[in-house]
Amino acid sequence: METLKKEVLIGLIIGIISNVAGSYLYIYFFSTFSLEDTINKAIETGVIGNIIALGAILNLFVFFIFIKKNQIYRARGVLFATVISALIILFTKFY
Repeated sequence: METLKKEVLIGLIIGIISNVAGSYLYIYFFSTFSLEDTINKAIETGVIGNIIALGAILNLFVFFIFIKKNQIYRARGVLFATVISALIILFTKFY
């Protein structure tokens, strides 16, 4: 049982890292401003949720890699990280 929790936690951490990396890559390739300026402007204009959502696309690839390698519990962790991202996006849209 302890091993299953560890595998899900590893998947969760990889999912969060993947989401942050995807958001960074989006800002790096498509923004003309620095990282800090882009994040500040996104918060001011209310589009930070969109950047997080675009960053979550990398979770799709990580999820399918874990499924292909038959690491189901790590894939569950990535799915949980995606749900957390969705809740953060929902929170930023309404508050």
